Amino acid sequence: MGRRRQETLPGGSVGRVLTSIDGGLEGGAAEHGRHTAPAVAPEQGRLWHVVLSVAGRSTPLAELRSGLEQLAHDHPFLLTARYAADHAEVRYWEQARDLHDAAAMALRLWGEHRASAQLPPWEIVGLEVVDRATYHQRVSEGYGEAPAFLGGVHPY
Repeated sequence: MGRRRQETLPGGSVGRVLTSIDGGLEGGAAEHGRHTAPAVAPEQGRLWHVVLSVAGRSTPLAELRSGLEQLAHDHPFLLTARYAADHAEVRYWEQARDLHDAAAMALRLWGEHRASAQLPPWEIVGLEVVDRATYHQRVSEGYGEAPAFLGGVHPY
């Protein structure tokens, strides 16, 4: 690594530390006497906040609510689910090695639980996956949408 300097944010406060990276070096950090450790061991995985949006033909609300409640039972990290007759949003935490794995699991969630939870044959129309730090930063800064209800299955 090269130089470090602190960035001054608007208003004169000192913010994050910027680090320049030595570019074009052959061999990587270990060859140059520096060892880097991953923040989390790959086999442990990281937590990812997932928002899965689905939509389709209108479904009776009682059936949809029952299916979403079963999904919450089957998937214990479910934070909240919101629904209307023709769309729903599911928010939950996923533990995965990286973003690609978390997104792949999220894209399979609705289809894999469709029969067991008796969910409607809706298609996925939206997906957001962010790491835990990004989620908490967004909420603390007033950006990003905090769940309307903490836990449970609720209508919009």
